[in-house]
Amino acid sequence: MESKTQLKVDNVTLSFGGVNALMGVGFQVMEGEIFSIIGPNGAGKTSMLNCISGRYSPQKGSITFEGTELAGRAPAIRAKLGIARSFQNIALFKGMSVLDNLLIGRHTKIKNNWLLGGFYFGPCQKEEIEHRKYVEDIIDFLEIEHIRKRIVGTLAYGLQKRVELARALALGPKLLLLDEPMAGMNLEETEDMVRFILDINQERGITIVLVEHDMGVVMDISDHIVVLDFGQRIGFGTPEEVQKNPDVVRAYLGDENSLFLGR
Repeated sequence: MESKTQLKVDNVTLSFGGVNALMGVGFQVMEGEIFSIIGPNGAGKTSMLNCISGRYSPQKGSITFEGTELAGRAPAIRAKLGIARSFQNIALFKGMSVLDNLLIGRHTKIKNNWLLGGFYFGPCQKEEIEHRKYVEDIIDFLEIEHIRKRIVGTLAYGLQKRVELARALALGPKLLLLDEPMAGMNLEETEDMVRFILDINQERGITIVLVEHDMGVVMDISDHIVVLDFGQRIGFGTPEEVQKNPDVVRAYLGDENSLFLGR
């Protein structure tokens, strides 16, 4: 079955004062694929994720998700549409348990208001039980049963990154934005995270947009890649096509013996 466009970024321009973070960037993400955004430091990768998630509002261009224009829509509305994200710097409630952090991720799905929620019976009780079942499934899926009641701030860095991934999944997204999910991890933790990302994509059918500096990982798991440099798009295509793009090669170390050739 032919894939359809899920996310379309068209001519997006983002400026902060006199600094251009993004200049006329455009690309399309197909439903069900793993799509990576790469580029040197300061290329505009996280700025692009922030435009998609609603943290930033570009001055020009448009971003559509499943045919819906996202301009003017708050991050919470985008989350309800099916867009979830993780952050480069861990953004969890570190004084709360893993389970409670994941339950917070269900906030867009809550139908009863806070007043009714104060009475734990009837529809409110049924709804909370459903949310807890959903969260427990994610806990099993990401293999974090042993830390489900632990306070997040007491966990090792790699486990906190996995919990943040779990919380993003708790929103029940159609599109998952991951900002450097492997940053700061050792080899074993990186391999685990790659496995979970592939499982999320293949078993749950969730589209992934990934920002990552590990080129070995990017080239191994991506269907398509867009390359940014100084806020401009300099390349797009499959991993094989991107590796052969002379503009991309020049942006990375400046020669053919670039980090594309292996981990």
